[in-house]
Amino acid sequence: VQLQAFGGGLAQAGGFLRLSCAAPSRLFSRSQMGWFRQTAGKEREFVAAIHRNGGSTYYDDSVKGRFTVSRDNAKNTVYLQMNSLKPEDTAVYYCAAYQTILTATAAMTINTVDYWGQGTLVTVSS
Repeated sequence: VQLQAFGGGLAQAGGFLRLSCAAPSRLFSRSQMGWFRQTAGKEREFVAAIHRNGGSTYYDDSVKGRFTVSRDNAKNTVYLQMNSLKPEDTAVYYCAAYQTILTATAAMTINTVDYWGQGTLVTVSS
């Protein structure tokens, strides 16, 4: 299964970027979708997720109020709008698909992800 992530790049602190991730339609329609990020030497960490119907969204505290996750079920694509970027947001960002519907962010770990996309690098300069 291929999840294709796009949109990484270089931004200045306070700026914005938008990540996109496309998935095969049969997978996308039945999956809760999420975003994780990873920096060198650290474990991949949860950033945001969205219910398969788009009705509920979930965020790590570090990005609440700055990042917005959304999905377009007609395009089989999930987005991560990242505003007010900070240098500490610098990481490789990965999209993820969950086959299980999760409602607690504590459960949205790397161990509950069923499919991963390739990473896209986001670099935020100060």
